[in-house]
Amino acid sequence: MTEFEAGRPVVLRGGTVLPMTDGHEVLSGVDVLVEGDRIAAVGPELAVPDGTIEIDATDGIVMPGMIDTHRHMWQTAMRGYGADWTLTQYFVWYYLEHGRLFRPEDVHAGNTLAAIEAIDAGVTTVVDWSHGLQTVDHADAAVDALRSVPGRFVLAYGNIQAPPAEWTAAPEFRDFVSRRITGDDMLGFQLAFDVVGDPAFPEKPAFEVARDLGVSVTTHAGVWGATSDEGIRQMYEHGFMTPGTVYVHAATLEPDSYHRIAATGGSISVSTESEQSAGQGYPPTWAIRLHGIPVSLSMDTSVWWSGDLFSAMRTTLGADRSRAHLEAHAKGDTVTHCALRADQVVEWATRGGARALGRDDLGSLEPGKKADLVLIKNDRSPVSFPLLNPYGHVAFQAQRGDVHTVVVNGRVVKHEHELVGVDLAAARRQVESTVEYLRSTMGEETWLKGMNPDIPETKILDNPYTYTDYRSSATRDR
Repeated sequence: MTEFEAGRPVVLRGGTVLPMTDGHEVLSGVDVLVEGDRIAAVGPELAVPDGTIEIDATDGIVMPGMIDTHRHMWQTAMRGYGADWTLTQYFVWYYLEHGRLFRPEDVHAGNTLAAIEAIDAGVTTVVDWSHGLQTVDHADAAVDALRSVPGRFVLAYGNIQAPPAEWTAAPEFRDFVSRRITGDDMLGFQLAFDVVGDPAFPEKPAFEVARDLGVSVTTHAGVWGATSDEGIRQMYEHGFMTPGTVYVHAATLEPDSYHRIAATGGSISVSTESEQSAGQGYPPTWAIRLHGIPVSLSMDTSVWWSGDLFSAMRTTLGADRSRAHLEAHAKGDTVTHCALRADQVVEWATRGGARALGRDDLGSLEPGKKADLVLIKNDRSPVSFPLLNPYGHVAFQAQRGDVHTVVVNGRVVKHEHELVGVDLAAARRQVESTVEYLRSTMGEETWLKGMNPDIPETKILDNPYTYTDYRSSATRDR
């Protein structure tokens, strides 16, 4: 493998470039030059400094690194455990029964694996919606894990085991912020908590802490049975809806709440795989579009689903279009043109995430922007050609195995389908230790029951076309 020395320029030659600028252009056969932590130039046959590393991007797609605005990274050590859960079962397992078992080292293990998984899939920025931070020791472990992996992250600090007004007021929380959140370009900071709609608005002090710290709040809004329009109303009437606020899911809101979000400049993080399966509500892009609210995409948690935004793009297009067809058919109509297009979901997965995080320097490939980019190229795959519609190819054809090269902040972290400078074996050992600890602490019976919830009884409808003797009389008479 090529040696990628720190600071050495890199040029990706001759690719199909999706710069994700306003016009959603497609640039064929052009180069992208990276110098330091910035994109130096985009264009054909670029002259480059001596010693530049050259990567052949011919027959590949070069695009901005993808941005996930909501992922519970600490849960990744439990990958796939809750595949058959509902949202209720998730709440019971993590919030009420077993979430408090997680030690700081277990949060570290989950975060490390999730961070590696992200860059491997071309997700160069992830919001760690870290609501498992029961103590400051857990928070330190979360940050240590994020720092150990060469990706870009935002720690969204949360604690599902205590009210937000309580943990945000703790002196040790303020001490953590002063020690660990230093304005480093590679580690952003948000507060993560939900507004439950209690008339007393108990979350108000936590919002005031966010305002005092000058950070944004990310909140699960419009989640069936958990958060509602009342929480949005309280936030609005107390002046806590800001352009930096990210509303996750927002799937069961009334138009008035969407209007409030649009008017105050917030954005919505859509987790389509999650919303389809867990039950927060129908993926809301169909409603969001009507209100002009900015959208970003997210994967939620690998305790259920995949951790790559190719799945997010694909399922979001499918859910939006499925609803359009269903509504049209109910009226006896036919959808003749798709409202949501492939280039739009690619934008949501890149530039949409950058906008949600207030990062004008991310999300597009333009000179002067941060050098976070992905090369999608797989010469061993029959799905890599023909490359006719690049946006459609990214949204419907590509997958994590096609991620050839990933650059974060000017550093090559994956090349020729292999991670660079990442100790995957160590991450595996950490996760195995966490799984062994949880399994032994819970006991085998409880562990297996949690992974295999009861199957509800299903009654097969009576079929009027079922007969004792299915053969026709003509057959019997022969």
